[in-house]
Amino acid sequence: MSKAKAVTATIRLVIPAGQAKPSPPVGPALGQAGLKIMDFCKDFNAKTADYKSDVPVPVVITAFADKTFKYVMKTPPASYFIKQAAGMDSGSQKPGHQHVAAISLKHLHEIALVKQRDQPLVPLQSLVKSLMGTCRSMGVRVVPRPEDA
Repeated sequence: MSKAKAVTATIRLVIPAGQAKPSPPVGPALGQAGLKIMDFCKDFNAKTADYKSDVPVPVVITAFADKTFKYVMKTPPASYFIKQAAGMDSGSQKPGHQHVAAISLKHLHEIALVKQRDQPLVPLQSLVKSLMGTCRSMGVRVVPRPEDA
């Protein structure tokens, strides 16, 4: 029976796909944990090579006492998907008072299916409700049908 490795740090970063470099924020975060920065950068860039270059990829890096690491890539943030589906660059300056775009429930359902990979035990309906709250905070109106958007 093998012993479990001792975890020294858990590092959470959001890195654009295929653009991990030893410069900040990646370099200092991994350097403080004593990890090999270039090994992570090469591996991450290879795994995200088929992603679009501007997609933000959340990463959870677990550093072990023997200076090794493992990392888990999550799905991009919900706000990224909502901005893509609504075709906008940024959210509203006055959310709740001003709507900058509209998105249909069908789009939210598709986004929830993608986000469910990170949270498999959360029901799809709950994810859609959470996404509706994100839309509200971004100033995006949710409509029942795609034709209404």
